Amino acid sequence: RTSDLQALTRAWVAERCAPELLPYPEELIDRVMERIKVQIETVEDMTGTMDPSANFNLIITQTELERFKFLIRSFLRARIAKLDKYPHHHLPSSNLSATESQYLTHRISLLSHHFNTSFLSSFPAQLQKLDDTAGGISMVDAPDADAAVFVRVLRDAGHVEVQGEQGVGVVELRRGDVWCVRWSAVKEAVLRGDVEMV
Repeated sequence: RTSDLQALTRAWVAERCAPELLPYPEELIDRVMERIKVQIETVEDMTGTMDPSANFNLIITQTELERFKFLIRSFLRARIAKLDKYPHHHLPSSNLSATESQYLTHRISLLSHHFNTSFLSSFPAQLQKLDDTAGGISMVDAPDADAAVFVRVLRDAGHVEVQGEQGVGVVELRRGDVWCVRWSAVKEAVLRGDVEMV
């Protein structure tokens, strides 16, 4: 119960801070959604009896329910914002849930149809693609892998290469350290769980 709240909070913070879409924590979300469903039923049962002694328990249950609902909504909003910002980049991704994949496919279809009817149909056929990579330049926008992120080291994670004013250096990620580093330098450590976003 508490571990699910901590895991959801970490997933929420990580998703909001990471420039890229992180893997969808399907098992965690399923457990939390089931807990929310049970808590809603509990609140409805407690509201029906209106026992004055149960009033305090009802307030605590409702507060916990609202906390979980806030975290889920904010977590999903952060993911949808990334999907909306880089739709073509994220489409062939194993990091998506089934619902997100369906949403993204539908969104890209709508955007493509809109662009074609608005202006792309008047272009020559070779210029109508939205994901063209001609000339070695991709038209597909992608998140900035070199964006700065703040991380806390949960367990020793080895060395990472960092770049500063004096050039390239190497730092050791030791348990308890907090660093501001490029996302590309710590991405694998974050995905392994050795490092968390803050």
